[in-house]
Amino acid sequence: MAQERLTVRKIREILRLKYEAGLSDRAIGGACKVSNSTVGEYLRRAKAAGLSWPLPEMGEDELYRRIFPERGKNIFEKLRPMPDWEEVRKELRQKGMTLRLLWIEYKEKHPEGYQYSQYCEHYQRWKKSRAEPSMRHEHVGGEQMQVDYAGVKIPIKNPENGEMWEAPVFVAVLSASNYTYAEAQASENQCNWNQGHVRAFTYFSGVVRIVIPDNLKTGIRKPNYYEPDINPAYQALAEHYQFAVLPTRVRKPRDKGKVENGVQNVERWVIAPLRKRIFFNLHEANQALREQLEWFNNRTMQAVGRSRRLEFEEIDQPNLRPLPEQPYEYIEWKYARVHIDYHVEFDKHLYSVPYTLIHQEVEIRATEHLVEMLHQGKVVAIHPRNFRQGRFTTCYDHMPPNHQFVAQINPEQLVHWATSVGPQTAQLVASTLKSRKFPEQAYRSCLGILNLAKKYPQKDIEQACRNALENRMYSYGAVKEELDWLSQQTNPPAPETLPAHENIRGNQYYQ
Repeated sequence: MAQERLTVRKIREILRLKYEAGLSDRAIGGACKVSNSTVGEYLRRAKAAGLSWPLPEMGEDELYRRIFPERGKNIFEKLRPMPDWEEVRKELRQKGMTLRLLWIEYKEKHPEGYQYSQYCEHYQRWKKSRAEPSMRHEHVGGEQMQVDYAGVKIPIKNPENGEMWEAPVFVAVLSASNYTYAEAQASENQCNWNQGHVRAFTYFSGVVRIVIPDNLKTGIRKPNYYEPDINPAYQALAEHYQFAVLPTRVRKPRDKGKVENGVQNVERWVIAPLRKRIFFNLHEANQALREQLEWFNNRTMQAVGRSRRLEFEEIDQPNLRPLPEQPYEYIEWKYARVHIDYHVEFDKHLYSVPYTLIHQEVEIRATEHLVEMLHQGKVVAIHPRNFRQGRFTTCYDHMPPNHQFVAQINPEQLVHWATSVGPQTAQLVASTLKSRKFPEQAYRSCLGILNLAKKYPQKDIEQACRNALENRMYSYGAVKEELDWLSQQTNPPAPETLPAHENIRGNQYYQ
């Protein structure tokens, strides 16, 4: 029996050399690099199967079936039940499900079935036969950049308390040349995601036309195969650098195979060599990453025989678009509903909007220096960015009229209003403010005094204030009493007369 399984090409060559060239088994074995016994075994089996030269047209499986009829496919398998592999694949998609658990359930139903190792082997064969073909993309220089976060993080030690925390590593790869950029970040938030792109473009000294990210929230707000909803802050970055965002399909890592491979290379050749070093801040970590990254990009790629840097300089760099003249400023976006106090919260600080927008939703656009509120696409408020938490930034024009009046109240304004009444009133208001430990305690008294000017003549107000000043009585009540007394003096009450009645005796009765 033959000791080795030959290819169809070699079987055909053995038959040709035997029946066409008339060579001996030894000569055929030397020409085909197989043993004499193998040549004899194949010739014997071919004769028994009725095969000679030239061979009839048939496939590889048919040829082997005729030469080795006792090895009919699945003879042994017919004695054992084969699982429904499609159902097995569906079950494995459920959380917590394993192949061993499915095998145990299979053995309970079919005790004569396959053992675990053969069960796994047959499943892997079936899975490989169902694998979808992968498409090889042709990458144009300067066209694409693929971005992602590495799975391995860099530990950083806090020098004050010794605590360790892990910094994520942002990775960007140019698809055509595999030129790679990497940096450690404080966290995977929106700001660091956008700024990672900015620093990658600076490192590459140019901008690509297409950026391919994963479906993480900092890039894509709502994944969709046809019309993905791009995060507004990420969209603003794309508009500034004028590139298109083409996110991958959900659970399709091959859509960004370059960065998947780039992430693996960064983990192995950039991060792993630094595993024994201790970093105390991000700056130190990024300095070490940059040094290791330079070595990695200058390292010769075995498949190409050239370094990533040479590939970049020849393929990508000439085709990159120049960086924009205006530097990028990170923009944060947020939707918020206006509170009853006509303020909205952003970054734990409260900013005012026009009071007519109470209970309505506005869109907040914040940069490092400004905070803008938009309603239905129109800017309704602009404030300087304030990083003090729990405080208010209020614009006077956003207040309703009654709030505007209250907001105007201060010692100087009260004295100014009193001056329009008269000098004595202004002096009394100023003295009343000074008489309290805190000026705010005298605001109501001063407003009461000023309100009296609407009901009494100016000369009476001035006289009453003069009398209150002389008596050092700095209050609304004192002025009110003086005005009532002056009013009585100026307009004495008329004498009371009794009505005429037969039972009422006149004053003459008592004389």
